[in-house]
Amino acid sequence: MRRALNDNQPQSFAASLAKPNWTEEGRDWPHRAASSFVHAGGLRWHVQQMGRGPVVLLIHGTGAATHSWRMLAPLLAEHFTVVAPDLPGHGFTATPHASRMSMAAMAQDLAALLRGLGHRPMMVAGHSAGAAVAARMCFDGSITPAALVGLNAALMPIGGAASRYMLPLARMLATSALVPRLVARFARNPGMVERMIADTGSTLEPAGVDYYRRLVGNSGHVAAAIRMMASWRLDELAAKLPQLAPRLLLIAGSNDKTIASRDSTRVQAMVPGARVEVMQGLGHLAHEERPHDVAGLMTELAREVGLLPRMLAAAE
Repeated sequence: MRRALNDNQPQSFAASLAKPNWTEEGRDWPHRAASSFVHAGGLRWHVQQMGRGPVVLLIHGTGAATHSWRMLAPLLAEHFTVVAPDLPGHGFTATPHASRMSMAAMAQDLAALLRGLGHRPMMVAGHSAGAAVAARMCFDGSITPAALVGLNAALMPIGGAASRYMLPLARMLATSALVPRLVARFARNPGMVERMIADTGSTLEPAGVDYYRRLVGNSGHVAAAIRMMASWRLDELAAKLPQLAPRLLLIAGSNDKTIASRDSTRVQAMVPGARVEVMQGLGHLAHEERPHDVAGLMTELAREVGLLPRMLAAAE
């Protein structure tokens, strides 16, 4: 077992901010009984595991945590062993040094966690930036899944004005200790988190909104999300997409206001054998809005690549 943090490594201010508390914010966390805390890669990770069968790794996006899979995970657990960690700095996983919040470092640290758990994922699903982490792990050779599912996947560089202004702004904000505290304070105002979710094009049930409120109301979680955005580089990853080995399924919400569904179509044109499924009327959190449909698409893909026997289709 390794220490949660390397005492010889200088820490950024983000690592010093208070993290969500498992006793308080996690008091009724979805599938709490499936949670464990594991030391790997110099971090103390929060991981949820459930089910039996081929291993499916679920990687949430920026600013989220394992609650993102609260409805999808148990559906997948009917056929798979589901492994869902909180990414570094997110949720209840410890915050690493700022230099470890890049996509490459996150992929390496997540690979260390999988080795510690003894898992070799046969299918990986990543939401938003989580899809980029999954693809990077495939290119690194740390995982060799038969299938990769991108849920409103952030696999293409942000272009236009967003690239010129938003990314430099995120990098500037990532150096401020005040910004995460202000965001966390505003998130506690009535209706603020509801508006943030509506801006993604999605509509969630009250419990789902409350889980996001707990996270966005925590300055340590917010600081990690900002640092992750500021450290992101997708140009190199996008250039490698034609070499992606796993069967790629892209599931996109037609009403996604964060990553347009046309980005999935662009990726499909780059990756041989890729398929796109557009879910009408859903936003960036489509897998939380219609988890049964997403589970069905993932199970179907698992049968196509031989992870599950096709005969199960008749039994269901």
